[in-house]
Amino acid sequence: MAGAVVLAAAAGVVAGCERGASTGPAPLPTGPARPGCPAVLGRAQAAVRQAEKTDFAWNGPTTGPTAVSGKDIVFVAQTMTNPGVAGTAKGVQEAANAIGWHVRVIDGQGTPAGIEAAFSQAIALRPSGIVIGGFDPRLTSHQVAKADEEHIPLIGWHAVDSPGPSGSPRLFTNVTTRVEDVAKASADWVITDSRGTAGVVVFTDASIPFAKNKSELIKKQLAACPDVRLLSEENIPIPDSSSRTPQEVSSLLSRFRDRWTHSVAINDVYFADAAPALRAARKKGAGAPFNIGAGDGDPSAFQRINSRQFQAATVPEALTEQGWQIVDEFNRAFSGEPASGYVAPVHIATAANSGGVTSWDPRGYRVAYRRIWGRRASRMRPPGGCVTGCEQAPGRSGRRAGQIRDAAR
Repeated sequence: MAGAVVLAAAAGVVAGCERGASTGPAPLPTGPARPGCPAVLGRAQAAVRQAEKTDFAWNGPTTGPTAVSGKDIVFVAQTMTNPGVAGTAKGVQEAANAIGWHVRVIDGQGTPAGIEAAFSQAIALRPSGIVIGGFDPRLTSHQVAKADEEHIPLIGWHAVDSPGPSGSPRLFTNVTTRVEDVAKASADWVITDSRGTAGVVVFTDASIPFAKNKSELIKKQLAACPDVRLLSEENIPIPDSSSRTPQEVSSLLSRFRDRWTHSVAINDVYFADAAPALRAARKKGAGAPFNIGAGDGDPSAFQRINSRQFQAATVPEALTEQGWQIVDEFNRAFSGEPASGYVAPVHIATAANSGGVTSWDPRGYRVAYRRIWGRRASRMRPPGGCVTGCEQAPGRSGRRAGQIRDAAR
């Protein structure tokens, strides 16, 4: 749910969460050291091997309605400076071109007022369908109700907590991976990489309910291995990451020294901001602490991973594939059929399996969806609508607006 963070922040900070607080170090065990956690390690290793595969066959829909013609879709973006939102919008446009539809993108610019205005503008266009791109529709309830009155189907991308149809708010479906799967994959990677003996720091933003839930799931999974020690949980609001993370990283290095071997963050942006402090401490880019992001997997994260500069892995979303799925789900809605129910499996990207690319784009889905729609593969013209320089609704976007909602997914 890459965009709802901005709106959620406007709605208020979660009760009981202290802004920017750290839980501090967990108590170190007394007594003799135990040799890892063989059973948990074995399960984690198997899960990581599966998640790191890049050559698996398409496991999504292979049947469905043929293409309905002449449809217009509006993609309401939380902010097009968010790489996750922009990547999904690009996928929607590519798929719409293949099926023969037109897409318009309206940029909400990352503010509550801007997103509400963009949503209202989308409804006024009377489109065939609207994509809720990365923000929480419960905080734009007036627009959701209006779309329902106008019988305009809504499909979310990272719009609510879970994938699939939603009754409240009313969405034909919501396209996203499962947060439980993302949290487990990142924790399994730490257990595997450390052979069950890591000293871990978790970076989160407790003001975002979804992000806080993700970090709790990560900690729960790490705790399955007794010799994986949670050294600290750092609560740094994402808008403050650029100013706070370097200072906190320097403090962590001073406190834990070589005991800090691994990190997990609910968003890759923390490692972009941690890099200067790690570099200043003369840490090697390919050395400890070994960092994995449980976020969208934006291009900058892939660049750090591929160059082995202070990030070792990420759990990315298949953004273009999810754009194609959104178009297929609309085609099902227009045909009076139920949502596909497809949820993409999680993937772990590392320098060893990324092939030097800057996004996760699995194979097979383009051919599969074209077959469903009855469209032959052909050389595609540039997609309609816009990806950059889009229409903008009134509002402002801050420097970090595009990264805030990444945290929630």
